This record gives sequence, C-alpha cells and structure tokens, in this order.
Amino acid sequence: MNLQEMNAYAIAGKVDELNLISLEGGIYLLEARMHGAAYPLSDAHGQMFHLRSVEHAREVLQSFPKLPFNLIHTSVHDEMCGLSASAEESLKVPITLHSGW
Repeated sequence: MNLQEMNAYAIAGKVDELNLISLEGGIYLLEARMHGAAYPLSDAHGQMFHLRSVEHAREVLQSFPKLPFNLIHTSVHDEMCGLSASAEESLKVPITLHSGW
C-alpha cells in the first residue's frame, strides 16, 4: 500500500491503528492495521518504505487524521537468534502521531 492509499483509508476511518516497527540498524517500517491485518507502507517501486526515525514518520504522516500510533520494538531474540517471537516478546508503546499533541 502506498502513502496516498494509506491516507485515503485513514480518512475514510478504515485504519484501526498505525504501527511504526523498529528494526535493528536504525530502520523503521510503517504498517496500517485494518480488521486485524497488517498493510505495510510501500514506496513508488513497490518496495518497503524505510523511515529513519519517529520524527521522520511524523513528517511523512503529517496529513493523516489523528489515529492510534504505536512504536513496536521487535524481540531481540528473534533478530539475534532467528527464533520466532511471540506477541508477548514485542514491545508496543503508544506514541503521538503529531508532535506537540
């Protein structure tokens, strides 16, 4: 899903939440959650859209309506050992979508 599609779904009230997923190496990926399914943000070439930081995500999402927005840190064990992580191992922290709110 590209940014324009994600924004259109958000404006239509179809996005339940946005998750910014923090990966090793300072890479962040954005996904929209709709009806229990994850829809990652893609760039113009259909590749995963990489963000640099929470502030970079806020800049990209500045035109979005106010939505639940979470920072997700994946399990270190999953990244280091290749073990599958359960939902309890990921850290999910609510953050504000727009800075200053």
